[in-house]
Amino acid sequence: MTGRNQTIVSEFLLLGLPIKSEHQNLFYVLFLAMYVTTVLGNLLIIVLICLEPHLHTPMYLFLSNLSFSDLCFSSVTMPKLLQNMHSQDPSISYAGCLTQMYFLLFFGDLESFLLVAMAYDRYVAICFPLRYTTIMSPRLCLFLVVLPWVLTTFHAMLHTLLMARLHFCDDNLIAHFFCDMSALLKLSCSDTRVNELVIFIMGGLILVIPFLLIITSYAQIVSSTLKIPSARGIRKAFSTCGSHLTVVSLFYGTVIGLYLCPSANNSVKETVMATMYTVVTPMLNPFIYSLRNRDMKGALGRVFWRKKAPFSL
Repeated sequence: MTGRNQTIVSEFLLLGLPIKSEHQNLFYVLFLAMYVTTVLGNLLIIVLICLEPHLHTPMYLFLSNLSFSDLCFSSVTMPKLLQNMHSQDPSISYAGCLTQMYFLLFFGDLESFLLVAMAYDRYVAICFPLRYTTIMSPRLCLFLVVLPWVLTTFHAMLHTLLMARLHFCDDNLIAHFFCDMSALLKLSCSDTRVNELVIFIMGGLILVIPFLLIITSYAQIVSSTLKIPSARGIRKAFSTCGSHLTVVSLFYGTVIGLYLCPSANNSVKETVMATMYTVVTPMLNPFIYSLRNRDMKGALGRVFWRKKAPFSL
């Protein structure tokens, strides 16, 4: 910290993805297509759940919130990334950087809690089918939706306020495509031990505990369905858990590896891991959680049929 120029930083420069200049246009089109797919896929899920009365159930209540979270989560980083790739202007203001960090934490944490709620809903539905409507009462469902929004608001605000107290000196180059906490801490010329301690402690509460709860829920689902002595029970277990656990592992694996077990000097690896959970996972969720779902396909057909019916008369 000594010997560094004490000029106060008013903006940061996002170095972006490690892409060669000759491949820039190709990756711009690729990321634009991925972002459009993310937006349209998650919007479609939200609209279908709102329009179709058959989908007004606890599972689809959580799913609509998850889709909204994915849509916003991707929108926090992708438009800025696409703008930087197109205009070659990587600058972002100090206030804009902290704002981006806040909403990235907010919607990332929100997804973590919503995945727990969805896993619990599936656990009750499969392991206690006769008591499902009693256990998953409207009051409990409202609680499982509102609580994540409240907790993530305070958690994201805590990290943002802790970051705002730090000083940033002459070095304003962020080796990332968004304002990542770890990357900002490396640039600070202040003592960051408090920030790092809070990241480790809160990371365990916000990431590790929900992840273990999800794994436990799906383990109970698999155990329950395997007690059914038939191939149908085994297929039901894997169809229920397999695709869900793929996205859960992708999201939690990259986030835990990035923030709780960071690599010392491997910014390329960290950028790739961040791309997985900020870009790829929100795009895959509509396909894995919904568009492969029989109820969602039926709702999509009914909605389009109602739209076409007046014109066919």
